[in-house]
Amino acid sequence: MSSIIIAFSKQQVALNIKKILAQSGYSVKAVCTTGAQALSSIGDLDSGILICGSRFVDMVYTELHEYLPRGIQMLLIASAASIQEREVDNLVSLTMPLKVHELLQTLEMMEGEIRRRRKKMRQMPKPRSKEDQQLINKAKLVLMERNGFSEEEAHRYIQKRSMDNGTGLVEVSQMILSLMEEV
Repeated sequence: MSSIIIAFSKQQVALNIKKILAQSGYSVKAVCTTGAQALSSIGDLDSGILICGSRFVDMVYTELHEYLPRGIQMLLIASAASIQEREVDNLVSLTMPLKVHELLQTLEMMEGEIRRRRKKMRQMPKPRSKEDQQLINKAKLVLMERNGFSEEEAHRYIQKRSMDNGTGLVEVSQMILSLMEEV
């Protein structure tokens, strides 16, 4: 479950929303009354949801949204007049008066989006270190010199051996280099 932070200029409103969420099984990390407190509470979170109103003593929601880390989604709860209609990434809005089931459904939808992003990030290949890339390039050069492969053919050869053996490109490159040194 994502970290949830609630920020409203009136503390009682924030506490009421916290109570609703607690009764529905959500845990709230922090309750804030200013934008600066909200940003401080978010700290170094990589993902989460900020539920907030449109105005604070120190800023309005558009300013707060600009300072949010990329993985934090904002759920704005405000009057229809306060909400500026525009497409903004990581911003969902609900109008007042608030219905509990709308709040919970919206949070569920936002949680789903956060889960999809996390899954997508985990599936992305991790960048290779400079040393690993140099090792792969060295193995390609050896294959190109000894076997007359083009760079593309050498890369495909290493890739194919990697898939056949169930090992990584770096391990296959190390094997190629060690075998070529023995010859």
